[in-house]
Amino acid sequence: MKKIISYSFILVAFLLISKQSNAQSSESSDSYKTAVGLKFGGYENGVSIKYFTTNDIALEGILGFRDHGVVISGLYEINQEAFGVHELKFYYGAGAHIGAESAGVYQTFNGVNQTYNSSHILLGVDGVVGLEYLIPRSPVAISLDLNPRAELATGPFFDLAPGLGLKYTF
Repeated sequence: MKKIISYSFILVAFLLISKQSNAQSSESSDSYKTAVGLKFGGYENGVSIKYFTTNDIALEGILGFRDHGVVISGLYEINQEAFGVHELKFYYGAGAHIGAESAGVYQTFNGVNQTYNSSHILLGVDGVVGLEYLIPRSPVAISLDLNPRAELATGPFFDLAPGLGLKYTF
């Protein structure tokens, strides 16, 4: 509950800081330049920022918190219209993550327990494939994706985690 309150506070702070007005009508309602929001995943929950460098290329950074640890992920994403719906985008891409985790027993995505007797570094490569829907006439985008990840520092091992994103766009 404490995490949900913290994430909500961060999201509200981003909303108040950005001087976005609802009179954004001169821009297309099916695109945005930047988005900040919350990301809920199989291993981490956290905050994210997504920035489009061109109409179809975006960079996304995620600061994720997990039991006894923190992970920073960076992704390069290619975005395309999906199913002929302007507000729905299909995206895929790749990136990397780095983080730290303290000692403990952790359950991997496939249900196997992994025990660490001391703190350790997390380092690896990430992928992403998903769909994002920008709600018409609103600054809100919702995404659902799969994040394949290869952990190299403590592995190697491979896992696949689902992700749900809720973003404020401007």
